[in-house]
Amino acid sequence: MKKTLLALVVAGFVLAGCDQKASPESAAQPASETATVVEEQAVQTEGMTQVENKAESNEAEAAQPADVMAEGEQDEMKAGESSEPVADMEHNARNSLDWAGTYTGILPCADCEGIKTELVIKDDGTFTLTEMYLGKDGGAFEHEGTFNWNTAGNTIALPGISDSAVQYFVGENQLFRLDLEGNRITGDLESHYILKKQ
Repeated sequence: MKKTLLALVVAGFVLAGCDQKASPESAAQPASETATVVEEQAVQTEGMTQVENKAESNEAEAAQPADVMAEGEQDEMKAGESSEPVADMEHNARNSLDWAGTYTGILPCADCEGIKTELVIKDDGTFTLTEMYLGKDGGAFEHEGTFNWNTAGNTIALPGISDSAVQYFVGENQLFRLDLEGNRITGDLESHYILKKQ
């Protein structure tokens, strides 16, 4: 390509020189006009070279075999999906942690000393939740049922306990109580919304 460009530029200079010798009025042309003609020829030549380079690049891509494609491109082709990153579904709390067991703690309470909580979650997808409101009469409340995992495999939901499902983020030997929107609770009381595995 560089040789072609050089040859075209040289040809432009030769033609410009021939034009000046062939016609007497070209001798009267100012040097700036001659320079402009040469610049226009160089720009045209450069434009042609860019078009040729692009055509060669497209041909090379079309001729490239599938096994030479980048690994990420092959995965996208196989999955038939967009180029957005795919979540690592192989490793999550559900399949990587020993999450089944008994979790206890005292959760904050708006109108009592705290809620003594014991949550038993089992491998078969069932749970037993026992809550005792400290400093209040009424004894313990027990709920049983089947819990659900979210699609990311990191949060369980206990339906049927209140108007909206009670959710816990599953960590290593601990459960983090989530707010009504499913977000981690932050602030001064953050550490009080954790149940520890026994």
